[in-house]
Amino acid sequence: MAQVTLKGNPVEVGGALPASGTQAPAFTLVGAGLADTSLKDFAGTRKVLNIFPSIDTPTCATSVRTFNAQAGALDNTVVLCISADLPFAQARFCGAEGLDNVKTLSTLRGRDFHDTYGVAINSGPLAGLTARAVVVLDENDTVLHTELVAEIADEPNYEAALAVLA
Repeated sequence: MAQVTLKGNPVEVGGALPASGTQAPAFTLVGAGLADTSLKDFAGTRKVLNIFPSIDTPTCATSVRTFNAQAGALDNTVVLCISADLPFAQARFCGAEGLDNVKTLSTLRGRDFHDTYGVAINSGPLAGLTARAVVVLDENDTVLHTELVAEIADEPNYEAALAVLA
C-alpha cells in the first residue's frame, strides 16, 4: 500500500508498481471500438504506460497532450494512455485535440490492472480510479522506469520517463 495526495489530502493507493528490471504483468484492457487489447498486442515495441484517473481533468489531459507531442520522435515506441474513461470519451478527446501519437485504453474491463500495477485509488473522492503513474517497458516488457506521482494533481516527470528510451 502506498500513499499519495490529492490537493494535499492523503489518498491510499493499493498494490505496488512493478519494479524496474522485472517482467511487466500481462493485462487486457478495452481499446478503440470496445475491442479487448492486451499488452501482448504491442509485442516487440517499447511502451510508455501513461496511467491517470480521467482524461476529463486538466492534468490528465495535459499528460496525454505532452506524451503525444513527444511520442512522434521515439523510435519503435507506443504511448498507451490508460484510464477508467470509456473508449468513446477517450476517442472524442483525442479526435478533438488531433492527438494521433498515443493509443488509449480503458479499465472498463480488466479492472484487475488497478491492483496488478499498484495504481488502485482506495480512498478519497477518486476511489475506484487509478492514481497517476508512468511505467516504461522495453520491447520484451521488462520494466525500465516507474513513477507513482506523489501528488495526483501534478504532472509526471516526462524527462525521466523518456530518458530510459534514449
